[in-house]
Amino acid sequence: MTETTMRRFGQGPLSRASALVYTLLVVELLFLATTVPGLIGLVLLDRDAANVPLAAACALPAGPALSAALYAVHHRRLDLTDLHPAAAFSRGYRMNVRGVVKLWVPWLAWLTVVGSTLANFGAAGVPGWWAILLVLLVVAAALWGANALVITSLFAFRARDVARLAVYFLFSSPRVALGDACLLVVAAGVTLVASEAATALLASVFAAALLLNSRPLIAEVTARFTTQGDPAEGPRDDS
Repeated sequence: MTETTMRRFGQGPLSRASALVYTLLVVELLFLATTVPGLIGLVLLDRDAANVPLAAACALPAGPALSAALYAVHHRRLDLTDLHPAAAFSRGYRMNVRGVVKLWVPWLAWLTVVGSTLANFGAAGVPGWWAILLVLLVVAAALWGANALVITSLFAFRARDVARLAVYFLFSSPRVALGDACLLVVAAGVTLVASEAATALLASVFAAALLLNSRPLIAEVTARFTTQGDPAEGPRDDS
């Protein structure tokens, strides 16, 4: 057997698939562990308009956890003999928590205001076309949030720069926006058909899908807005 046909254990296609599954499982467990208080609250809350602010409060831990999941999946190893997803998740959580909170909290607050308005639209006494406008605003905010979460999880930018880049890529990368919209529809469908817990159980899979769909965004940010070989390395400045 020649050297070109020999493969070291842990580097073949089956091993790489196993490494991916293992990484996703570990990341999923860590995501659930860091969001369990809010997740329990979401599951116990009735789907009532009055509970929208409480649901947003329960979703607060999900932002840093999703960021850590994106970081860990992005930096996953392909070698089955060299897997450290738990360390990557922990490192991503520590690095990104401050930057994510600066964007996640205002984003949730905005969605809470718009969601409460939609939920009580009949009592607002405004024209019907306002509902269409509000729905479009919710969709735009959700897509912006997806972009911002990917950027702040993988790159060391200030919060305001992340916000601007997230807006920029909404218009400059329509394919990314369309893919993110499809992921949001799937996540919303799973939540409506099953529960918030079912969506949370697929968090690592959604993180991997979001990263896969965001490859053009990540490549452009790396090429145009960074000077480092690994954009997630180095000091962060989120002031």
